[in-house]
Amino acid sequence: MKAVLLYAYGDPIQLRYEETARPQYGDNDVLVKMHATSVNPIDVKIRSGAAKSRMPIEFPAILGRDLSGEVVETGRNVTGFQTGMRVMALANGTYAEYTVAKADVFAPIPDALSFEQAGALPLVTTTGAQLIERAVKPKAGQTVLVTGALGGVGRTAVHVARKHGARVLAGVRAKEKEEASELNVDGVVGIDSKEEIGYLHDLDAIADTIGGTTIQRLLKTIRKGGALGSVLGEPEGAKNYDIRVEAFMAQPDASRLHQLADDVARHEFSIPIDRKMKLSEIQEAHHIFERGGLAGKIVLIP
Repeated sequence: MKAVLLYAYGDPIQLRYEETARPQYGDNDVLVKMHATSVNPIDVKIRSGAAKSRMPIEFPAILGRDLSGEVVETGRNVTGFQTGMRVMALANGTYAEYTVAKADVFAPIPDALSFEQAGALPLVTTTGAQLIERAVKPKAGQTVLVTGALGGVGRTAVHVARKHGARVLAGVRAKEKEEASELNVDGVVGIDSKEEIGYLHDLDAIADTIGGTTIQRLLKTIRKGGALGSVLGEPEGAKNYDIRVEAFMAQPDASRLHQLADDVARHEFSIPIDRKMKLSEIQEAHHIFERGGLAGKIVLIP
């Protein structure tokens, strides 16, 4: 099969699209023919070596976390998956024509979604939901600021927080405020503006997807006893505030992924796709991703 192999840490030139052996599957595994995956920040961090201390890999490695495809074969202990079934999952090694994962991470793709639409969903929707439900844990009526609200994780966090009855503020760049007003939120804040940050106070929680100096400036806006949930680790200085800090890494949750995909299929929220590219164009895809300025995800098609 064809796959993207990473031979060393570094820039996108280290990603090579070439022939490799089709993965073997075990008794509890499902072998899937990939129809779509997508580029995520963690792919870049692993490729560059920025994440090697917490996520070391053996070379050559196959990156990719989003899986969208159809079942080819299953292990002897696996039931409920027929050949040709359309499935999606938060998995590993998805920059390939075929991949293998444990059966319990798979969810069916809703009929209303294409393989490409499904390929944009697993990591960002799972992360956004767990940011709210496992880290922030808001109660109905509480005010939650979601930073990076126009990103895939942020859009999901906004949707899930509203489902839990929270009052949601979208934190975005000032130039993005008009676009963010379409997110069905209770307010939009330009978090790159000191003046607008100055109006924030006594927030019950922040669901943070951007980190850096922005979240450090926002820490003072959380009320005493409030919460900060982060997908980027505990920010510097957080211990100086009387708040609960929950930093986490997303874990596969097939049933929740299925629910979120259904919400997308019903147009309750969306994860935009900026462009679709061939998996063989992986070097260019990573260059484009790192330049930024995208209006959605880069979906890769083997």
